[in-house]
Amino acid sequence: MFTIPELNQQLDAEIQHCLNNKTKPLGSLGRLESIALQICRIQQTLKPCLSQPQMLVFAADHGVVAEGISLFPQAVTQQMVLNFIQGGAAINCFCRQHGIEFRVVNAGVNGELPEDSILIDASIAKGTQNFVTQPAMTMEQCEQALTKGAELVDDRHKRGANVIGFGEMGIGNTTSAAALMAAALGLSAAECAGRGTGLEKTAVEHKAKVIQKALKRIKGEKLSPQQMLAELGGFEIVMMCGAMLKAAELKMLVLVDGFIATSAALMASKMHPNFIDYAVFCHKSKEQGHKKMLKAMGVEALLDLDMRLGEGSGVAVAYPLLVSAVTFVNEMASFDSAGVDNA
Repeated sequence: MFTIPELNQQLDAEIQHCLNNKTKPLGSLGRLESIALQICRIQQTLKPCLSQPQMLVFAADHGVVAEGISLFPQAVTQQMVLNFIQGGAAINCFCRQHGIEFRVVNAGVNGELPEDSILIDASIAKGTQNFVTQPAMTMEQCEQALTKGAELVDDRHKRGANVIGFGEMGIGNTTSAAALMAAALGLSAAECAGRGTGLEKTAVEHKAKVIQKALKRIKGEKLSPQQMLAELGGFEIVMMCGAMLKAAELKMLVLVDGFIATSAALMASKMHPNFIDYAVFCHKSKEQGHKKMLKAMGVEALLDLDMRLGEGSGVAVAYPLLVSAVTFVNEMASFDSAGVDNA
């Protein structure tokens, strides 16, 4: 369905020489240098640019909330989408601050939403089924969600964007993300389940038991990543996965938010290992499973601010670092041009 090429290494030596020859001690800009290298490799240029940055926040509801795994009622998903439309959420504030174009995508919210220029209606259904007792969605719905996510990114790309961030909203989606993590990495539910929207210890333990029941239901079946998504995913997670894969296929810079967005990235990497080369993991969530998920993919997050909001908030907060990485490549003098002696 997606074709994600290996990054061309033809310019690697030239890019590294460019970075090393800037007027600074070797490697002294730390992670900014590795980000700059990644962006230059993706764009195959020594003059990288970030064009028309986009933020897509995918929203959907989850049937597993029937198991009592969230402090908040399902109606909060719809209410928060309305808040996004009105511009009042944290992600709205951060996107405005950094000049990132924002859209919220209805991937499967269980409620009525108004027509609005900020909202993209891509609803697959009014939420998933309870994955404890049956698959969260059909394979046809899963395919539809992957395809729709890809179409949305293709549209953003055609408008001139080469960098895109991903966030989510959906009561119950940390449970879905933890279940996907456990299934994909062969871990126990207890290793993956976290506090989500603020659960206490006993509630987290209940959440882990709910996930374990779902894992037991599919135990013994050798599932493909797409089948795992259908069994345990949410429409927003699946759509985000398809969007991420398409963005990598188009050689865009993919900006991944926290725990739930990373579960979509994990499934994308299982479907196409080359995906990782195009992704920047913007922050390490305080959600307990996130660190393990990042480690399993062999990646490091840019920021560690004890955030666990979701919405793409970590992407927007990290975005200025990417701007700085591109700026120093394009504007910082070399030892030769500045007439500075290089050790």
